[in-house]
Amino acid sequence: MEYLGVLVAAVASYAFGAMWYMMLAKPWMEAAGLSEDDVNRKNPLPFIISFVAAILVAGMMRHAFAQAGIEGANKGLWAGFGLGAFIAAPWIVTNYAFAGRPMRLMFIDGGYAIVGCSIMGLILTLF
Repeated sequence: MEYLGVLVAAVASYAFGAMWYMMLAKPWMEAAGLSEDDVNRKNPLPFIISFVAAILVAGMMRHAFAQAGIEGANKGLWAGFGLGAFIAAPWIVTNYAFAGRPMRLMFIDGGYAIVGCSIMGLILTLF
């Protein structure tokens, strides 16, 4: 496994997530039923967990790409999109549906999964 590619893909997806959720902070909090007071941005644990999760996803995606022979930026981008759109996002939507979470939250978090996986797929095939 190419560790540098995995790390760069994880960092890029994580950075995109930071921008995504900064732009959608208010709609996300409303959909999640949270207020500014409920969100403790000083607690590092959610950020650490999210970064470790990004490394795990990128590592498994790299393994899957190697096994499937996925090479080239275009194929990596579309394979990442497919994993996000047809595996990660539906899993999120399923969990949220049973938890009675709002559709808006499904779109925000599912959208991050789709674009984040697309970014990972692109970057993994550039290394």
